[in-house]
Amino acid sequence: MTAKSNPNRTALSGVRVLDLTNLLAGPFPSLLLALLGAEVIKIESEAQLDAARRPPYAYDDPDASPVFNTINLNKLSVQLNLKEPEAIRLVHGLVSISDAVVENMRPGVMDRLGLGYQQLGKINPTLVFASITGAGGTGPESSYPGYAPAFNALSGLGHLTGYPDGPPGELHDSIDCRVGATAAFAILSGLFHRLRTGEGQFIDLSSRESIAMFTGEALMDFSMNGNGAGNGTTSIRRGNRSPGMAPHGCYPCKGQDAWVTIAVSDDTEWQAFCGAIGHPEWISEPEFRDSSLRQKNQETLDLLIGDWTQTKSPNEATKLLQSAGVAAAPSMTRPDLANDPHLIARGAWQRLEHPVLGRQTVQGPPWILSETPASIHSPSPLLGQHNEYVLQGLLGASKAELAEWLDAGVLN
Repeated sequence: MTAKSNPNRTALSGVRVLDLTNLLAGPFPSLLLALLGAEVIKIESEAQLDAARRPPYAYDDPDASPVFNTINLNKLSVQLNLKEPEAIRLVHGLVSISDAVVENMRPGVMDRLGLGYQQLGKINPTLVFASITGAGGTGPESSYPGYAPAFNALSGLGHLTGYPDGPPGELHDSIDCRVGATAAFAILSGLFHRLRTGEGQFIDLSSRESIAMFTGEALMDFSMNGNGAGNGTTSIRRGNRSPGMAPHGCYPCKGQDAWVTIAVSDDTEWQAFCGAIGHPEWISEPEFRDSSLRQKNQETLDLLIGDWTQTKSPNEATKLLQSAGVAAAPSMTRPDLANDPHLIARGAWQRLEHPVLGRQTVQGPPWILSETPASIHSPSPLLGQHNEYVLQGLLGASKAELAEWLDAGVLN
């Protein structure tokens, strides 16, 4: 481990990661590592701003982007213009004292810059290098540009999402986060392997394949039953329904755009559900007597349940059903989430002072670790905020050299 150890005993104390990413899928894995205590240095440039610092995410001030300031917590920022050879030399210096690199440029870009794994691995043979691309670093589609909608479509997951009579669905930002979480897992695996063997390695991560992992059930259904082949077999898009539960859906409630989700997995829960909503007679209805019959008659069932839910608020319906042991939850709006007492009690939301945006509410770490707690210790960095620490403190540069690099456009 190369970074100075954190006395607070975090899981990744002493690990240093160089972040050459932008937008969401790339910065997300290094965010997770930073929350676990890694020292993450984001290499960026005013000449080529992170897309999350530009419109429509930010307007007059690249330091005032809510998107950037959500996904770059705990990170450091050093300004290096990678079009300048001296900036590349400085990155090489940082690589020599780092444990991992994560980047999400198109295949070949890092190589042309002199920052590919073949080059950096010679500088630091123990380096874990993660390359996040749309379709991987090899294959006939490796050069395809892409964002979340493209990953969603190419993975097949979009075609499975939506209603039977509607088009494929878009999963938007959740796609980037799934890719990022997969990348973080791979980087941790690489670091663990290095800890045991001293070997670095290259991680070729395809966003398309990361999302395709979530289609396994549908792929097996096609291979075994032919479903989804476009031959008149069962529709592959089910809306909010489930092949194993009925009722299973999101139902309208009293109020504007108010909804509650309900899922019943077996006959015992069905009986509890019917009793809770005051319709015990549904238990013996011929259409609903068992799970298979409820599956066949879901349209009728959904209408009946909707009539009941529209007399309740989402929270009223949830409390009533949960007290009977039935899985139910309100569909949370942004204000609901921000003020949710359960999330607040668990520290899911934290208040943080940002030098430009002021006091902000940010999402806390998604885990609670008993011995190595994850934490937020600093807001997302201002552009180039840590130039002196990184270049002088870590690389030993002088103030005169910093001034020279600034004049030459190296720090830009």
